[in-house]
Amino acid sequence: MFSDLEGAKSFYGDVLGWTFAEASTEFGNYTEACANGKAVAAVVPPMPGQEGQSQWCLYFAARDAAATAARIRDHGGEVLMEPMRVGDFGTMCLARDPGGVVFGVWQAGTHEGFDTMAEPGAYTWAEVVTHEPEKSDAFFPAVFSYQQKEMEDEEMDFRIYDLGDRSVLGRMKMTDDFPPEVPPYIDVYFAVEDCDDAVAKATKLGGVLRFGPMDTPFGRFASLSDPQGANFSVIDITRTEGEMPKMTDVS
Repeated sequence: MFSDLEGAKSFYGDVLGWTFAEASTEFGNYTEACANGKAVAAVVPPMPGQEGQSQWCLYFAARDAAATAARIRDHGGEVLMEPMRVGDFGTMCLARDPGGVVFGVWQAGTHEGFDTMAEPGAYTWAEVVTHEPEKSDAFFPAVFSYQQKEMEDEEMDFRIYDLGDRSVLGRMKMTDDFPPEVPPYIDVYFAVEDCDDAVAKATKLGGVLRFGPMDTPFGRFASLSDPQGANFSVIDITRTEGEMPKMTDVS
């Protein structure tokens, strides 16, 4: 969601190589973004009542958006926008976890979501970044039936949420590197062919480097803010270094 839609299109077009479909005026100027002709994201103006800092919003798939909204409330979350049908495409709602993390819910109709993942320009991973990890750890697994694993690392409070045998979401506690006024958010990772090149393009266009680039067993990544203040990360998943961290199941 971006206050300056054209600015967002120009920035991400250059940094991630996106092209854009025509804006759908019928659905609030929703504009689909594509990488190599495949849908990978969309940019939209803020919804009424949601004006403020531009931000990425990750949508979690739901078989029944209304039932998911009820579970969100039952587990201490807040429904910011009630489930709303979007033509034949599906049903959406917006919500916030008890720690303040904003996210979306999507019950698919004709539009199921990403056409591709983990390819250059496409979504590949996401992490809940929060000052209050205990709230997210109680909320998201209860609402979405996740199992949890904790990283064995004394310097980092990090968990992974699994859906069946697939890891689908990370959760990281904000360290002292984050100013206390930074609100919790979901950090969306986009795959790139070259992390350093993407960072160079982003900062040249007014983006701010927040962390990295850094080599990890998962890939070389960096965290950024775009010129409108939306946080996101880029990762080259082909460039890995080090051993995978040990994870312990959380009952």
